[in-house]
Amino acid sequence: MGSFKWINLFIIIFKYFLTITPIFSYSNEVPNFLDLAKEPQVFDWMVDIRRKIHENPELGYEEFETSKLIREKLDELGIPYKHPVAVTGVVGYIGTGLPPFVALRADMDALLMQELVEWEHKSKVPGKMHACGHDAHVSMLLGAAKILKDHEKYFNGTVVLVFQPAEEGGAGAKKIVDAGVLENVSAIFGLHILPGIPLGEVASKSGPMSAGCGLFEAIISGRGGHAALPQHSIDPILAASNVIVSLQHIVSREVDPLDSQVVTVGMFQGGGAFNVIPDSVTIGGTFRAFLRESFTQLKHRIEQVISGQAAVQRCNATVSFLEEKKPLIPPTVNNGDLHDYFKSVAGSLLGTDKVKGMEQMTGSEDFAFYQEALPGYLFLLGMEDISAERLPGPHSPYYKVNEDALPYGAALHASLAAGYLAKLHHEVLVVEGKYHDEL
Repeated sequence: MGSFKWINLFIIIFKYFLTITPIFSYSNEVPNFLDLAKEPQVFDWMVDIRRKIHENPELGYEEFETSKLIREKLDELGIPYKHPVAVTGVVGYIGTGLPPFVALRADMDALLMQELVEWEHKSKVPGKMHACGHDAHVSMLLGAAKILKDHEKYFNGTVVLVFQPAEEGGAGAKKIVDAGVLENVSAIFGLHILPGIPLGEVASKSGPMSAGCGLFEAIISGRGGHAALPQHSIDPILAASNVIVSLQHIVSREVDPLDSQVVTVGMFQGGGAFNVIPDSVTIGGTFRAFLRESFTQLKHRIEQVISGQAAVQRCNATVSFLEEKKPLIPPTVNNGDLHDYFKSVAGSLLGTDKVKGMEQMTGSEDFAFYQEALPGYLFLLGMEDISAERLPGPHSPYYKVNEDALPYGAALHASLAAGYLAKLHHEVLVVEGKYHDEL
């Protein structure tokens, strides 16, 4: 009986070294993905894709030509895919087609703004521009797909490529999740290219990374009249003014100072004459929080304060959170185990000194919808080369992408996916070995 157990253990160890070592240890049998991504046949290919997408920006759920280009490139690579997913989305598959599954995500949509950068590949669509790097995100994920497809034989599982529509306020990630294409996925990784971080470096953190985001709008109704006879009116401007001041008290007087939250009123519309009290006033704004429970409580208190303060001034208030147009985006919260894994992979690929921490950001990211459904991890990819130029921030009409960053994103995507499949396969073998040994 003892010899039988030892034979079983020998077989398990042999299977482990046969199947897992080549890719998980990044031995000489598997080329360095960063070196591959910098090769002209990959780098130039990514640059060409990025520029084509940049010239033809499309808004959320309108990315039909972008989606078509992605499918053409996947066809060239021999990568099967599902389409349409979430209107214009594409989901590709590399590997065995069997578990385990790990996903990589790129968003596709552009912004409603006029590009002011004069260059050969400037947006050809008036009033639309890729000003947040999503064109680069798509090209990097396709670059990773090209590399991974060439090394498919090393896989023990499947890489799921998620080309997502409508990140910019359209909650495209939620539609991807609702479509059910990620039901058996063990983890999902995503990146966002960003100026301000040096080229070749990455930044991220464990836990809350980006704030949850919501919008609100309130119509405060009173009774209009002549400004010289306010006693005959119910003044909604006065009521709205009290509402705005009281909303700021939520954060300053009710919230733990260590639990960062934001309430901002950015719109105030009411009245059209100097000597007339209007019937109603409309105000609107945004709110942010880093914890799900804080985000929910903040939304609740905003509605209470608006209604209550309007009532004090004898007005009525109708509050809307505009969720049918702009769904609430939950906080982006990075999985702790995936954070440790990311630091290990990125450190091996770039050098440990190139992997930085970061502070929380009050901007929002709909990658959070994936993280509510499965373990997920988002990181920032640097592209700043101060010896060349200082790059404007996202959502600027002068936004530029340093295309030298593309190989870093492609290599990180590929390394995270391939390594994670190997990690999962190793864990399965260890568990199987444990149970066999007990028999």
